[in-house]
Amino acid sequence: MAGIIDKAAEQARLEKEIARLTAELPRIEAKLNNPAFVDKAPADVLAKEQAKQKDIVSKLANLAQQLEKIKAL
Repeated sequence: MAGIIDKAAEQARLEKEIARLTAELPRIEAKLNNPAFVDKAPADVLAKEQAKQKDIVSKLANLAQQLEKIKAL
C-alpha cells in the first residue's frame, strides 16, 4: 500500500482535516453548553447541532486511526 499512495500527501491531508474539525468542535460545544441557546433554540436546531457534534467526534476518531495507519507504513 505504501507504493500506491503518497504517504506524505495523505498524512498532510489527514492532519489538515483533523485540524479543521478540531477547530469546529469547540464552537458547537459552546452553543450546546450555552443555556440561553439550549432554552431558546427550536428542537430541530438543537438536534442538528447535537448530531453535528456526534459526527465530528466520530470523524476525529476515525481520522486519528487512519493517520496512525499511514504513519505506520
